[in-house]
Amino acid sequence: MKLSSNLKLVLSFIFLIVFQLVLSSCGGENGSATSPSVTSGGDITINGTAVKGPVVDGMVTAYAINNGTRGEQLGSAATDPQGNFSMMIGGYSGPVMLSMSGGAYLDEATGSMMTMAPDDVMNTVIPSVSSGATVTGIQMTPLTSMARAMAANMSGGMTMANINTANMAMGDYFMVNDILYTSPMNPNVPGSGSGASQDMRNYGMAIAAMMENARMLGMTSSSGMVTAMMNDASDGFMNGMMGSNPITMGGGTSMMGGGTMMQGNMGISGMTSAMATFIETDMNKSGLTVADMQELMDRLNSSSGKLR
Repeated sequence: MKLSSNLKLVLSFIFLIVFQLVLSSCGGENGSATSPSVTSGGDITINGTAVKGPVVDGMVTAYAINNGTRGEQLGSAATDPQGNFSMMIGGYSGPVMLSMSGGAYLDEATGSMMTMAPDDVMNTVIPSVSSGATVTGIQMTPLTSMARAMAANMSGGMTMANINTANMAMGDYFMVNDILYTSPMNPNVPGSGSGASQDMRNYGMAIAAMMENARMLGMTSSSGMVTAMMNDASDGFMNGMMGSNPITMGGGTSMMGGGTMMQGNMGISGMTSAMATFIETDMNKSGLTVADMQELMDRLNSSSGKLR
């Protein structure tokens, strides 16, 4: 009988410890979880491509998104000569932010190899991934980077709803149905326009127009144009401003001759002019003409700059 009582005491002590461990694993002081779930359903694999021309040797890092902001690092991978990357991020479930820094790319407007300036990054935000899934064909581009900046600046930050809204708004602005999974046409590749859908054409030419603007401004690293466009898009309005503050472009290594103020029409009619100029240059090997891009050019030219 005495042995039975001691056994009961030991079992009660073990149960108390296990119960406390279960409570601590559920979250913060109130017992509620504050992070997206991590399950035992299997590792997630994310495959994608970084495009600003294809970025070689860039470092792509995946982060969890907790309460609308960037959370813990989940994985990382370098891009190959075609800009492709592949990484595993464990058994995480929820929204994911991809961020790329470093690397080099063939600039569409100049045909020169350029390096990503130290302060310039590209991003993609994925609304949701599920444990055990393989996510294939994710694009990381100036457009996805602009969408990330917009989502982060919305009320609540990078929630699933805001990510979807920002990605759709950026796609609608540049007439690309899905900026996350549509592969941009590379206008530097001979004949690339003939086999491309209009979405792919619009995507590729929008990026080329940004790079043409960078060339006309004399930027030593056109990645600074991506950062400027991200800043412009962050408040949901393409007008050369971040809220009430003018955007200073370049400075340091990003801009030849020091910083300058971003023109208010650079993301609107300025894109149309730059696209028309690029199409007539030798760097446009796609076979596309102004007539092929007229609908997008008209859309940009008449836009108020409002993204949502």
